[in-house]
Amino acid sequence: MNAILNHQTKFSDLGLIEYQKAWDYQTSLFNSILEIKSANRTATEADQRLTDNYLLFCEHPHVYTLGKSGNEENLLIEKEELPAIGATYFHINRGGDITYHGPGQLVGYPILDLENFFTDIHQYMRLLEEAVIQTLAEFSIIAGRIKGLTGVWLDVDDPKRARKICAMGVKTSRWVTLHGFALNVNTDLSYFDKMVPCGIQDKSVTSMQKELRRAVDMTEVKNVMKEKLAELFKMNFSQ
Repeated sequence: MNAILNHQTKFSDLGLIEYQKAWDYQTSLFNSILEIKSANRTATEADQRLTDNYLLFCEHPHVYTLGKSGNEENLLIEKEELPAIGATYFHINRGGDITYHGPGQLVGYPILDLENFFTDIHQYMRLLEEAVIQTLAEFSIIAGRIKGLTGVWLDVDDPKRARKICAMGVKTSRWVTLHGFALNVNTDLSYFDKMVPCGIQDKSVTSMQKELRRAVDMTEVKNVMKEKLAELFKMNFSQ
């Protein structure tokens, strides 16, 4: 573990960005952290470098992504049909099953060296969920967790009405994180009809717009989410 914990986190809002471009970018940041950690293993104490932390916000054009252990059958449309609905498809290296990203959805990619914060993946996932739960509360949406299921849900105590508003999937290597969360703000939910969300067949999906019956200011959601993540992780942001 780093002798000096670095909570300084570089924040970037990438705006609307193609999935492949964002994946390549976060992978480059992820690898840069791993390279520093590898070098530190053989460096003298005086030559050791602090590892960086990053938080990326963005939106993606319509895209379906499948986690490394996911089931391709959970995509309910033939891949050849995807261009007709303006969507693409990627099989990626995060955990979890299939999910959808698109305009109006806030996607967050924390690329953190957890050795700068704490070395507990369970705690990491629960804090990500908590940041979303607290953000939604600022918009008068009551959300929570469902035991055994990742992500953030509404009506968690009613199995028939429970619906997901934020999906999560991460990868970690040597305590460095990749991928993250996807909060449905003003998302076109019809795209979820062409998949089995996260491989869970008996739960529906919702958005802030649907719950509040109005469009929601994405910039306001980003600002609140950034603030909640900073509080929970004790991050100090820089550009």
